[in-house]
Amino acid sequence: MPINGSDFDYIRKLVRDRTGVVIAEDKAYLVESRLAFLAKEAGNHSVGGLVTQLRQERFNPLCQSIVEAMMTNETFFFRDEHPFNALKTFVLPELLKQRQLERTINIWCAACSSGQEPYSIAMLLREHFPQLASWTVHLMASDISTSMIERASSGRYTQHEISRGLPLAFLQKYFQRCDREWLLKPEIRAMVEFRQLNLTAAFGPMLQMDIIFLRNVLIYFDIETKKAILARLRRVLRPDGYLFLGGGETTVNLDDAFEPVQFDKTVCYRLR
Repeated sequence: MPINGSDFDYIRKLVRDRTGVVIAEDKAYLVESRLAFLAKEAGNHSVGGLVTQLRQERFNPLCQSIVEAMMTNETFFFRDEHPFNALKTFVLPELLKQRQLERTINIWCAACSSGQEPYSIAMLLREHFPQLASWTVHLMASDISTSMIERASSGRYTQHEISRGLPLAFLQKYFQRCDREWLLKPEIRAMVEFRQLNLTAAFGPMLQMDIIFLRNVLIYFDIETKKAILARLRRVLRPDGYLFLGGGETTVNLDDAFEPVQFDKTVCYRLR
C-alpha cells in the first residue's frame, strides 16, 4: 500500500527536525522505496505500519535508521576532478607557503558519506606533497550517519565503487584485494579521522580549518538552514582558509562574509 499523505508528512518532519534536510512534496515515492526494507525488518507490511509504530513509541531507535535511510549517499573517488586539481595546483601550494612556520594543515570533509572524498584527499597528499610527512596534518571527515562513518572507517570498497573515479595507479599503489572487495592500505586509512556530526547542530570543540570540503550538500537544505550552516563554517575556517562547495552551490545571497575565488575550472570561497 502506498504511503498516505499524513505518514509522508510525518517522515518529512522527522527528517527535517533531525537533520535540516528538506524532502520535497513530490518525493513520496522516494520515501516509500527507501523505507520499504526497514518496514519489513521491523515486522510491518507497509511503510504506513512503520510510521504507526513510530507514532506509538516516541523514542523508538528506528528513528535514526529512518533518518539514515533517507540521506543521499552518492559519492565517488575524485568526484568532479576539478576541485582536486585546484587543491593540488593552487590551494595547497599556497597554504604550505603560508604555514611554513607552524607546519600544520587542517582539512575537514563534511558530509563525507562512505569516505571516498577524504580518502581521495589523503591519497593526493601522499602522492603529491611528500614534504607533509614532517608536518602535522589533521584530515577530519564527518557525517550525520553512524553507519556511513563505520563503513568509511573500514576503508573497504566494492569493485563498482573502485571503478568510479579512482586512477588505476592509485588502485595499484594504495589498495589491496580482499576477497571480492578492495581495502585501502593502513597508512592511508590512518590519515583520516572520522566522526559523527550533524551540520545543523552546534559543532562542539573543533580545530580551526585551513580547508573545508562541503560539496553537494547545501542543495538539500532550505535557505535558512543553509545560512546557519555557513555561519558555523565561518567560525571554524581560518581567515585565509578555503571552502569548497559543489558545482551548483554558492554562498552568494546566503552569507556575504564569503567571496568567490576562481582557480581554473573551480570556484571556491574565502572570507573577505
